Amino acid sequence: MEIRIDDLSDPRIAAFLDEHLTDMRATSPPESTHALDLDGLKKPDVTFWTAWVDSDLVGCGALKELTPTHAEIKSMRISSSLRGSGLASKLLTHILQEAEQRGYHKLSLETGSMEFFKPARRLYEKFGFQYCPPFADYREDPNSVFMELTITTAA
Repeated sequence: MEIRIDDLSDPRIAAFLDEHLTDMRATSPPESTHALDLDGLKKPDVTFWTAWVDSDLVGCGALKELTPTHAEIKSMRISSSLRGSGLASKLLTHILQEAEQRGYHKLSLETGSMEFFKPARRLYEKFGFQYCPPFADYREDPNSVFMELTITTAA
């Protein structure tokens, strides 16, 4: 799998993200759907990566800088046909390494509380993310779960 920073200009990315937003909207009420759209992912405080196997787009993920030491993971997704294959762990590992190189001390994320999101929550738990209160502009929401990871740089 090749992971690369992407400018979101490839139309396959728009289709992939539309699938992501469709899943989110089918599972979460509108006020609890926090996925960024294409324009949101193009903002200067967001770095967006795509994951490719040969010429197939298989995943994506983003980091949104909240402060110079705190970032949020956004739009983490693996193609539905490849879920459970280990690709999400590889993509998350890449994002965590990039966050450490950038000097972030904390990563936060929001995901759904419903059964549909259980595999995502298990993935984040496996990587050491802990449940936490809402952060940034988020508010308590029974449809949302908030998680964070403290990054400790190796000496």
